Amino acid sequence: MGADDEGARVRTAQTQAYLEFSAARAGHLFRSACLLASGDTHLAEDLVQETLGRMYVVWGRIAKVDNPAAYAQTVLVRAFLTHRRRSSSRESPSAELPDRLAGAGGDTLLRVTLLTALAELGPKDRAVLVLRYWEDRSIEETAEVLQTSAGAVRTRSVRALSRLRAELGGSLRDLAGQ
Repeated sequence: MGADDEGARVRTAQTQAYLEFSAARAGHLFRSACLLASGDTHLAEDLVQETLGRMYVVWGRIAKVDNPAAYAQTVLVRAFLTHRRRSSSRESPSAELPDRLAGAGGDTLLRVTLLTALAELGPKDRAVLVLRYWEDRSIEETAEVLQTSAGAVRTRSVRALSRLRAELGGSLRDLAGQ
């Protein structure tokens, strides 16, 4: 019975460590998921839930991972890209953004404009921008997450930023000045 008791203690400790990790990272994962999902909070919640579920499955082997937080972000981005490849992800129940809480901040219009412009980008372009500029990942880290070359990340970054600037036009400068 001693081995069974030891196994139960190890599982309890792993579960507790996972709960602490998920509580600490859930907010950050949600913010990243919102950017990836272009402001679709319901999709963002689903992506975070899927990410945390996948993390729980591998949590016993997580000691082999140097940076569990970065690993979770990688899982999130891959879950998003997988979702975008599914035909059901093309559904859009509403063309309008839901009402926002009053007093959510003076930059609400700026955020909505940026999210709308991000939505116009393809999923991989959006993933590159979120990883590079929101997550502040290096080109090499971004390439690893997206399973592509560093050159492809550079090219996609330049093109995606160019498309984003074209989409926003002069409106970003006007909104930021308010």
